[in-house]
Amino acid sequence: MNLFTPLTIREVTLPNRIAVSPMCEYSSEDGFATDWHLVHLGGRAVGGAGLVIAEASAVEPRGRITYADLGIYKDEHIPMLRRITAFIKSQGAVPGIQLAHAGRKASTQVPWDGGAVITPGEPNGWQAVAPSPIPFREGDPIPLELSVAEIQGIVQDFASAAHRAITAGFEVIEIHGAHGYLINEFLSPLSNHRTDAYKDGSRFLQEVIAAVRTEIGPGTPLFLRISATDWVEGGWTIEDSVELARRVDVDLIDASSGGIASRAKIPVGPGYQVPFAEQIRRETGKLTGAVGLITEAQQADEIIRSGKADIVLLAREMLRNPYFAMRAAHNLGAKAEAPKQYLRAFDGSTRRGV
Repeated sequence: MNLFTPLTIREVTLPNRIAVSPMCEYSSEDGFATDWHLVHLGGRAVGGAGLVIAEASAVEPRGRITYADLGIYKDEHIPMLRRITAFIKSQGAVPGIQLAHAGRKASTQVPWDGGAVITPGEPNGWQAVAPSPIPFREGDPIPLELSVAEIQGIVQDFASAAHRAITAGFEVIEIHGAHGYLINEFLSPLSNHRTDAYKDGSRFLQEVIAAVRTEIGPGTPLFLRISATDWVEGGWTIEDSVELARRVDVDLIDASSGGIASRAKIPVGPGYQVPFAEQIRRETGKLTGAVGLITEAQQADEIIRSGKADIVLLAREMLRNPYFAMRAAHNLGAKAEAPKQYLRAFDGSTRRGV
């Protein structure tokens, strides 16, 4: 088994183990995908990635991180998304999408304008919601605590979004349960101080998973991105994540970390989150995805060969090099089909016009 060994999950086969991680592009208006998304996602499919996952896509308008986030909360979003998935599939890759709700980390400026919270009543701002009325940072607006009825409504929003995703042609669905967003807020004891049935933070997630599975059917792979640890004393731990992975009915755990607390001290370095995927895989037998400063072909290949994870998900490196997978195949001596339009870059040809 190596980086270019196909992987079949349910009824979908990834041609290789390289995935484009969901990356917010902040390039939408009212949630609509644009030509930017077509080129951004399509370019990585051209570059040889086996799985291309569209960015965190809000399941309701107030679930967006920023006013410029991608959304999948109304049927009118489907036609452009269908155009994108069709192109990805035409290049031999599998299109995926991450379904998300930002929770208390919603209603912010786009990063290049500072990323500050936009308060309700300001242009492009709205009321953020959360399991408990605890802000992300001291001084931030207090989020509105969700009622049980509202929680159940968001579960249905995830289900409706999943239905739209399948209609739009996506073949892998990922639930975003990481990085301090709503599902992660329910899971972490740092942000969930409820006293009702949802004090068990996994209850909301389990309801979302069940609702999404009903919509996507038995043949579609369902991934779950988690924050394997909060990196804060008294918060969520890798041991909690192992136990969660044992209990959730998903096909693959995409193991990231952090995001729930601004005071977290994270020891960032090459492959720093890979041990989380390795431990979850070893202790549960569940498929895992490794993330976290994976930047080199040999590094990615070793993760797969050594059984630390079943796929690698690349983000920033894919921004720097959309053709990472094509170049990795060349460097590793693996067989990977380059688009015929690009073959001359890999066959040693120096002829002009070829």
